[in-house]
Amino acid sequence: MRDVATKRSLARWTTVCLGEVIDIINEYWDRDTTVPERLVAGEHIDEGDLRVRRWAMTDDELIPPTFNRWFRSGDVLLHSRNIKKVAQPDFGGITGEKLFILRTKDESVLLQALVPFLVRSHSFREYAESRWAGSTNKFLNKTPLEEFKFARPPIEEQRRLGCVLSAAQAVCDCLHTAIQQGYSVRDCLIARLLEFGINGESRRKTDMGRFPRGWEVLPLQKRYDVQLGKMISPATRAGGSQVPYMRNANVQWGRLDLSDVATMSIAESERERFGLRTGDILACEGRHVGKSVIWSNEIPGACYQKALHRLRPHNPSIDLPAFMLLCLRLYSISGRFTHATGETTIPHLPAERFREIVFPFPPIDEQRVICARVADLDRQLGTARERLDAQSRVLESLMREVIR
Repeated sequence: MRDVATKRSLARWTTVCLGEVIDIINEYWDRDTTVPERLVAGEHIDEGDLRVRRWAMTDDELIPPTFNRWFRSGDVLLHSRNIKKVAQPDFGGITGEKLFILRTKDESVLLQALVPFLVRSHSFREYAESRWAGSTNKFLNKTPLEEFKFARPPIEEQRRLGCVLSAAQAVCDCLHTAIQQGYSVRDCLIARLLEFGINGESRRKTDMGRFPRGWEVLPLQKRYDVQLGKMISPATRAGGSQVPYMRNANVQWGRLDLSDVATMSIAESERERFGLRTGDILACEGRHVGKSVIWSNEIPGACYQKALHRLRPHNPSIDLPAFMLLCLRLYSISGRFTHATGETTIPHLPAERFREIVFPFPPIDEQRVICARVADLDRQLGTARERLDAQSRVLESLMREVIR
């Protein structure tokens, strides 16, 4: 009897194209307005997290002109170049051309609450990946998005399914929040370790903060080679070739986002200067100054663009890149880079100025202990992420059943 009831229920589901029931919104924002608005870019959206937990503001002078479209609270944002990035902000704001804004045409036909699960489903991902445009930098166009077909349940079943999916998503949201708070604890731990050392040593004050008296405090150039990246060439030069390169968008805090990797023209004579080696640190130069990651040769032969600094220790036997990564994190979140340039905001941090900024350099053994203590917390955060991944798989399984 239950199977019969299920078949009867499914028989009432109707196949529709996404464009029939969902609008792709293009409501343009007047850039000349003086009232700042929240701005959401692809970098502000985390895979698997529907909540938007960070954003920029439209009064930032560095915002490109392509960020010019309004979204409302409850609209769904879908990244055209990384379809795993889906968000449903609980506020209105501005976004750019790489993000689709999705809104149901009629709540009595399709609930807005189901839209994010629709475009996060396995069925949608398989379809979208079969309709990619572009060769190196793949993306989803508007037309194939609108042509995606799915089975739409009756509205009363949409409400029941929406409750189940929302409950599963709520567990994911709680785990995301716990992880975010864990990273705040991590920042506090880094600040304390770099101010007091591992044994609570007496401190001395410098222009860049307080550090244990037994540590060397030196300009960065004394211990690290700092090289700004390569200006992008418009065409392949004679004797050159196209190679993958890292941009600001690829560098996240302590990790790389390789979902969108571009290529640039580079001459053979420039490969040594701008080529990346295992253990190099990539640090953002612009408005996200200090955001950094250690390169582990994820893409052999890659180089990096002018918006990034490459830091390489002169002597890896006395300086750990992992320790410098903690220093860069502290300097960034505490505003010390701002203090170093004498600016209220930092549109640029030239390599010459970066080389002159002083950093603490404890003995190598103490660097190892500090890195190990932070790594212990990182492992606990990793366990929380594993729980989140498990819950995400539960949600994925539910979406497979619901989105057909």
